[in-house]
Amino acid sequence: MGGFTNRLDDRMPKTGKRYSAARSSVPAGTKLPPEEAVKLVKELASAKFDESVDVATRLGVDPRKADQLVRGTVVLPHGTGKAVRVLVIAQGEKQAEATAAGADYVGVEFVEKIQAGWLDFDVCVVTPDLMGKVGPLGRLLGPRGLMPTPKAGTVTFDIGRAVQEIKAGKIEFRVDKTGNVHAPIGKVSFTEEQLSENLNAFMDQIVRAKPSGAKGTYLRSVTVSSTMGPGVAIDLNQYRRA
Repeated sequence: MGGFTNRLDDRMPKTGKRYSAARSSVPAGTKLPPEEAVKLVKELASAKFDESVDVATRLGVDPRKADQLVRGTVVLPHGTGKAVRVLVIAQGEKQAEATAAGADYVGVEFVEKIQAGWLDFDVCVVTPDLMGKVGPLGRLLGPRGLMPTPKAGTVTFDIGRAVQEIKAGKIEFRVDKTGNVHAPIGKVSFTEEQLSENLNAFMDQIVRAKPSGAKGTYLRSVTVSSTMGPGVAIDLNQYRRA
């Protein structure tokens, strides 16, 4: 066991050194314009896989209060870079509409499959008339963020449009209990322009989602990072209308 532990110890500092080196390249106490922040994130990404690029936004809201919840959806212009598996629970002509739009799984029979433990999908879309069947699945889907909701546009009769938007890069965001919102905005392999446009589309929706009950400064901080890289703080002046 000792030899095995030592080998692990020998390996661990390598990752730490790489991260520390990347971290030292981020100007301390400096907030960069969005485009420069994205550029730096790409430059500091050193993993051997195509890292995700994420944005973390700290908001001046109290999520415990109903009038200060922040949630919504946004279609990223260039998608997230991740293949999204879409399940559509519908019947009749809506099944054909879902298939034509590119849904991966279609049919009412998937309700029973989910009850049996099947969860091999990323987004579930359902027509309103079948919510009576899907509702009881909340205990399984809710904790995993898979439960369809009208606010997310996943409970709708406009199945074709919903599937197309999800496949094109539509994501849902929601403030957590600490007042933060996290979301993916692409991959390191994206161009700087693609990442910047996705970031700006996301931030535009965050600003639009400002609740009426929010007091004081709404946008507190915005940071972008890759999966294995350090966070880079963004200058909020571009979004100051919040």
